[in-house]
Amino acid sequence: LLGIRKGKIFLDGEDITNLQPQERVLKGMGFVPQTNNIFPSLSVQENLEMGAFIQAKNCENMLNYIYELFPILRDKRYQQAGELSGGQRQRIAIARAILCNPALLLLDEATSALDSVSEAAIQDALAGLMKGRTSLVIAHRLSTVIDADKIIVMAEGRIAATGSHEQLMAGSELYRELAARQLG
Repeated sequence: LLGIRKGKIFLDGEDITNLQPQERVLKGMGFVPQTNNIFPSLSVQENLEMGAFIQAKNCENMLNYIYELFPILRDKRYQQAGELSGGQRQRIAIARAILCNPALLLLDEATSALDSVSEAAIQDALAGLMKGRTSLVIAHRLSTVIDADKIIVMAEGRIAATGSHEQLMAGSELYRELAARQLG
């Protein structure tokens, strides 16, 4: 595995093995899974409120921010979430992560249910959210990770290459092939 045999993971400068998971790690993590979990019988706004760990006094300001970011959710705020498209439900999951204001953001194929135009808009919103925080992005689409500081290319369950997009374009045949197929 590229000579990587051991190491440590730090969160806010602390080795995570020294942290109490429920106190620091889990509460400070925003997670957007590929298959989102919404409450289908609740409205969009109720789903956002149920998923948000925000103070009541900030709730309205934060929801306004989300509705500016995702106008489609504002337009459908009183509609039952179960009636929404997959992409609209995915926006709810992303919005929940934004409302939590996490130190660690984990995105697992977070834009997979979106068309390329919607994905680009969401990527712009996520770029702002990722600034100043640790983000782990799991994706098959290179467009999702192209701006990452470090990309880890996996092949057959093993690390095949690591680096920035530019480094991988220069030094990884596998990555260049993926980029040629996906990015043109």
